[in-house]
This record gives sequence, structure tokens and C-alpha cells, in this order.
Amino acid sequence: MKTLSPTLECLLSLEEGVWRAFVAGDPDADAALLADDFVGVDPSGFANRDGHVAPLRAGPAAAGYRLDQERLAWAAPDAGLLCYRARWRQPGGEWETMYVSSLWLRRDGRWRNVFSQDTPAA
Repeated sequence: MKTLSPTLECLLSLEEGVWRAFVAGDPDADAALLADDFVGVDPSGFANRDGHVAPLRAGPAAAGYRLDQERLAWAAPDAGLLCYRARWRQPGGEWETMYVSSLWLRRDGRWRNVFSQDTPAA
């Protein structure tokens, strides 16, 4: 069976599911998109899946977002590295800009985010 590489639209749609979970404060939706062995890297350090999901248990972690400058690098037929610029704001906060790289893998027929790194814009 031939496997198809992910499209930019496919992985961007999945990535936006993570952002929608942050806006909705939906930890279950966020967890459903992350691999059990997820690793996140941001200015505060490393996070596993539970650490990524935990803030949503208190409610929304974002009040809005916009993604642009999207690009996709294929790491393998079942792996894609999605990179983009995000403008977002925390509830009651100012708009912030960061660059994000997210590695998505297809395992058992489902796409999961296994790694994400957030870099604040200079």
C-alpha cells in the first residue's frame, strides 16, 4: 500500500485544532491531537503531553489567533514538519507573535503532534 505524504492543508487543519482547543479551553480536544510521547519546547522549558494540556483545565489559554507564513517540510511519507508564524493573545492580554515548528506523524492511521517548538519573535 502506498502512503501519501501529508499536505500543507492537512497538517495546518490539524494544527488549527490545537489552537481551537486553546481558545475553547478544551483539554480533551488538545490531548486527542498530541502523541503520548509529545515533547514541547518553549521559552519556559520542556513540556510533555500532560504539561501541554494542563493549562486548559482552568479554561481558555488563548483569546484569539492568526496563522500565516505556513510552510511544510516532508520528513518522511508519514511525517511532516509544519512551520508558521502565529499571532495570538492570552485572555485579557496583548497580541504576541511567535514562530512555531510542529512535527506531525501518522501512526496507526491517525496524525498526532509529537513535537512542537515555539520561538518568540524578536
